[in-house]
Amino acid sequence: MFEALTPVSEMLARNLDVLTQQPLLVCGLLEDNLPGMLAQAGPAPRIFTTDFRYFQWQEQQGNRQIEFGVQPTQGAAGLLLLMPKAKAEAEYLLAACLPLLAEGAQLFMAGDNKGGVKSAPKLLAPYADQVNKLDSARRASLYQAELVRPAAPFKLASWVKGYRLELEKEQAPLQICTLPGVFSAGHLDSGSRLLLDNLGNLKGRVLDFGCGAGVIGANLLKRQPELELECIDISALALEATRLTLAENQLNAKVYASDGLSQVNGTFNHIVANPPFHAGLKTFFHTTEALLSSAKNYLVHGGSLTLVANAFLPYPELIEKSFGQCETIAVNGKFKIYRAVRRS
Repeated sequence: MFEALTPVSEMLARNLDVLTQQPLLVCGLLEDNLPGMLAQAGPAPRIFTTDFRYFQWQEQQGNRQIEFGVQPTQGAAGLLLLMPKAKAEAEYLLAACLPLLAEGAQLFMAGDNKGGVKSAPKLLAPYADQVNKLDSARRASLYQAELVRPAAPFKLASWVKGYRLELEKEQAPLQICTLPGVFSAGHLDSGSRLLLDNLGNLKGRVLDFGCGAGVIGANLLKRQPELELECIDISALALEATRLTLAENQLNAKVYASDGLSQVNGTFNHIVANPPFHAGLKTFFHTTEALLSSAKNYLVHGGSLTLVANAFLPYPELIEKSFGQCETIAVNGKFKIYRAVRRS
């Protein structure tokens, strides 16, 4: 899954003499075994990731110097931040990691030239007097700076934002809490809105697959507080946002990290999903394809899978292959809602 080096890591391989002069804390968009390459050339790095899938993969490789969560607890002599998809997430990671580093620590930022890494000088400006571009190759760039101004203690609450979600007239609005990098962080996207408008009444045990900021789950519980809801995601930031959203609205659900359905136990009456379409800068179908092929095994007889997807994606064929049928229950200009029922 993460075996081949990305172009960013191939560019970094040209700079191992600089990167391995001190043990680094590595974080951000980790998509390969860059930490292993650094460990072979010098001191083993510490890794901080908000991606549960990457965390599991590194642990399977025997790496115990890795943390999964919303903020690291241990620093290193320097920092290597791989530019995430969202600039706001890069700002968040710098704020979370830099308080763990000493003054004079070396700071490195790397990423795809089309992925926002050119903003590194501006992102590092609050902490450094000068930012140098060390290399540019494979359509990727590496920047370096020195930590000259200690970072303020990290406070998660200062990074929480939110918005009100209006519901039916008879219901009070929901307050949605979000964190940097979480899907639909500033507003309800039209796909989720279409899904919510077409779910109808559910019953029993319900799984919110890819819960994001908890919009779908909180909405379901607001309508039907008797539901036994579980919310899963691979993103620590999404899971924390969901917990905050539920708490803000006095709602209760089980929230936990899961790589697809791997950490899920038992069967459900309903699985509801707004599955991921992008990961980093690449189109990403693996998670949804795995869901569609295995969801039937996690449903009771008569249980349903309902998901929203971009209209052009070839999901009906995959659903039919697994369930034997697939119903399109709603369409707007960009999205479709699919439903399948376990009948055997």
